[in-house]
Amino acid sequence: MKPKRKILVAMSGGVDSSVAAGLLQKEGYEVTGVTLKLWGGPSDTGCCSVSDVTDARRVADNLEIEHHVFNFGDEFEDHVVGPYVRSHAEGLTPNPCIECNRHLKFDKLMRRANALGFDLIATGHHARVVKSNEGLAVARGADSSKDQSYVLHMLDQQQLQQLKLPLGEMKKTEVRDIAASMNLRVAGKPDSQDVCFISNVKGSRKKFLEQRIDLRPAKVLDKQMRTVGQVDSIEMVTIGQRKGLGLSGQGDPKYAIEINTEKATVTVGEKSELYCDTTNVKDLRWAGSPYPGKVEVQTSAHGRTAPACITSMVEWAEPHVKVAPGQSLVFYDGDLVVGSAIAL
Repeated sequence: MKPKRKILVAMSGGVDSSVAAGLLQKEGYEVTGVTLKLWGGPSDTGCCSVSDVTDARRVADNLEIEHHVFNFGDEFEDHVVGPYVRSHAEGLTPNPCIECNRHLKFDKLMRRANALGFDLIATGHHARVVKSNEGLAVARGADSSKDQSYVLHMLDQQQLQQLKLPLGEMKKTEVRDIAASMNLRVAGKPDSQDVCFISNVKGSRKKFLEQRIDLRPAKVLDKQMRTVGQVDSIEMVTIGQRKGLGLSGQGDPKYAIEINTEKATVTVGEKSELYCDTTNVKDLRWAGSPYPGKVEVQTSAHGRTAPACITSMVEWAEPHVKVAPGQSLVFYDGDLVVGSAIAL
């Protein structure tokens, strides 16, 4: 009899990864679950809390599969938390989930899985691995409201060959129904939200950052460079922000249109001034050959796409809201991820 293929399933303790493990077991894989211990500080969101490790272990017991915990705390600090803090200090808007996927789940974990003799790894992401003209590609999941292809855009051919995404063709309601049919205790567990290493109960983004860097006040300027307000910490301001600029009661709404961390100034303007024709980028990457025509560009995990042509920059088909420096721009051809870049 042909031996079962060994697959390591990243189990966060949520309903998605739990169902992914159960489905792969039913498909005949030899499934082992693993939960990554990434963050040692307080956490009540995302996939870093103690309760999530407990939930994952209980699901593994329910499925009668092995379960392990890998401690990647040092790597998480180096590749996710540290860069997150430095980005805020530099006036950038970071994507910690993308960096966690890039460095931890699909690099460190995949290399560990290979060393332990696993054939494949799997996650509960709502996305698909599909064949394209140039090999394999990341594609949107069937549930558009839960699609996570944006945060998987960095995966290369070797990683895609070793990856299973069992939920890619499913709606979230189907996933919960399957969890209930498997009698999994996480069937009704809410989806994780926000940055996993920042506690909602015991803190906030500002409290987290001020424990690691000195937050600096900044002047709020109008277009004529006149001081019209002040913010407590420039590190907390992002392009497009309207609230929290100390401008209430000063006429029409104003928006942050420029942030200068060196001079500690935030320039505000009208909503119309948030729009631009082009966005400068770095780290431009194509999944295959450079795409010659228009693509659809997504600038946040659940944002709408907009058409653009990609040269050395993003040239929007119509004026587009400025993209906060540091944000990832992901390029799509229909459902396929064809490239990406980071806004400057």
